[in-house]
Amino acid sequence: MEKRASAKKAGNEPAKKAAPVRRGAAVKKATVAPKKAAAAVKKASATKKVAAEAVAAKPPRNESRTALVRRARRINRELAEVFPYAHPELDFENPFQLIVATVLSAQTTDLRVNQTTPALFAKYPTPEDLAAANPEEVEEILRPTGFFRAKTKSVIGLSKALVENFGGEVPGRLDDLVTLPGVGRKTAFVVLGNAFGRPGITVDTHFMRLVRRWQWTAETDPDKIEAAVSALFPKSDWTNLSHHVIWHGRRICHARKPACGACPIAPLCPAYGEGETDPEKARKLLKYEKGGFPGQRLNPPQAYLDAGGKAAPPLGAAG
Repeated sequence: MEKRASAKKAGNEPAKKAAPVRRGAAVKKATVAPKKAAAAVKKASATKKVAAEAVAAKPPRNESRTALVRRARRINRELAEVFPYAHPELDFENPFQLIVATVLSAQTTDLRVNQTTPALFAKYPTPEDLAAANPEEVEEILRPTGFFRAKTKSVIGLSKALVENFGGEVPGRLDDLVTLPGVGRKTAFVVLGNAFGRPGITVDTHFMRLVRRWQWTAETDPDKIEAAVSALFPKSDWTNLSHHVIWHGRRICHARKPACGACPIAPLCPAYGEGETDPEKARKLLKYEKGGFPGQRLNPPQAYLDAGGKAAPPLGAAG
């Protein structure tokens, strides 16, 4: 009888000790696992939905001309809402300052030009002053912009041409502007559109990259790109279109790593997915005011400041 009791006790003890632990673990596992599984399924579904929507929104391979025009104009409208304060990112007060600043912007940033031109224009405020300048002194001022010897030659040369051929005034015609040293169609359209209010498309590196990504054209030559894109829009849109595209290229649709996950026109873009698609990671790639950083102008328009943009620091300043 004692043996039976011992056997019974021995037989029951493991069960009494193990049962609560196993039952608790099983309950916990049964509770947590479905929650994790549900969360995983929900996340996967959301990811697939976003990806599916992006893929579904891509333009068809055989997009008609009419569909292309509609998509291109819609992109411009969307960007106009994102960048209602878009403006030329070179500081200038008159056509002469703008044309010189635009020539200096080659192979450098607008910010660097803006940090350099105050000293240049303080010493040489007119074409007559710059035309008569000592090249070595101009070179020293322009050194931070890079290629300063060639740029010095160009700005002094164009100043002399303005004095000799146009009475010291910047002409408002394309054919006249491109006769000036260092001035091509891109620079001419910057000046015409922003100093004279005459429509023009500025085909810089950002513009070329984006319109090809958007499949507005397959051309690689700037003049051919200009012709192809200008045919998609009314002439009155050309100058602001240039601003919208260039601003988008500088802030969101970067050359090496586009912020696809933070792009407002992703559903309209055939190149969606070439860059970072995760929204959180993409937001970290945003630049200038979109990323909470200063812009490129030391003296930006008030509309830009009202929208949260910050003025760039002068040359040599901290920050």
